[in-house]
Amino acid sequence: MNRSTLARRSATVLAAAATFVLAAAGIASAHVTVNPREAVQGSYTKVAFRVPNERDNASTTKVEVNLPMDHPVASVSTQPLPGWTVAVQKSKLDKPLKAHGGDITEAVSKITWTADKGTKIAPGQFQEFNVSLGPLPADTDSMTFKALQTYDSGEIVRWIDVAKDGEAEPEHPAPTLTLTKAAEDGDDDGHGTPASTAPSAPADPSAPADDAKTGTTETAAAASSSDSTARTLGVVGIVVGVVGAGLGVLGLRRRGGSAS
Repeated sequence: MNRSTLARRSATVLAAAATFVLAAAGIASAHVTVNPREAVQGSYTKVAFRVPNERDNASTTKVEVNLPMDHPVASVSTQPLPGWTVAVQKSKLDKPLKAHGGDITEAVSKITWTADKGTKIAPGQFQEFNVSLGPLPADTDSMTFKALQTYDSGEIVRWIDVAKDGEAEPEHPAPTLTLTKAAEDGDDDGHGTPASTAPSAPADPSAPADDAKTGTTETAAAASSSDSTARTLGVVGIVVGVVGAGLGVLGLRRRGGSAS
C-alpha cells in the first residue's frame, strides 16, 4: 500500500470516528427539558418546556406535560402560542393548599399543547412552551414533569424516566426542575452587604416572573451546556488520537514488512 492510499484511508477513518461521536452526543442531548433548570423554593417563576424534534421523517404535533401532584402548585398559567391550542386539566387535591388567603382544593395536573392545522415542529426544529408557576413547593428539592411527545406518524415518545444519582442518564429522562433554598432574612456576606435573596412574587401571581429573576439560573444552564460541549469535544479528541495511533502503528509495520 503506497503512502497516498494510506493517508486517504486514515483521513476517512478519522472523519468517520469524529462523526460517530458527535452524532451520538447530539442524540443524547436532544431531550425534552425545562428551562431554566433551577428555581428558588417558594418563588414564582416562568419556565419554558423546550421540545426538539428528534425524527427525520416526522413532525411533532402534540406535547403533554404532567405536573407533579405530590408537590402541587397553586397558580399555573400558560402563555399563548400562535398555531397551538392549549388545554389545562385540573385535579382534586387530597390535602388543600394554603395560598392567596384561602384553601386551594384543586390544582393543574396536566397541560396539553396541540398543533393547529399547518403548524408543527418539523425535523431539525424545536419549540418552547412557556408556563408561569408559583409558589413553588418548599418541601422538596426538585420537581419532575413527565412529558409525552406525539409525532404525526403516530409515534409517542414518553419522557418519563426519573434520573437517579450515581446511575447513567436514562434513555428518556423526564424534565426536572431543581429547587434551591431561599436565602434567610438578614444573611450577608460578612461585609455588611446583604446576600442575594429569593425572587419576590409578582403582584399578579399568574404573571410570568421578571427575566432578571431567572438570570442566575439561565447562566447556570448555559455553563452546564458549555461543560457538556467540552466533554463531547474531549471524547472526540480521544477517539481521534486512538485511531491515529493505531494507523501509525499499522503504517510502521507495513514499512517494516516492505523493507524485509
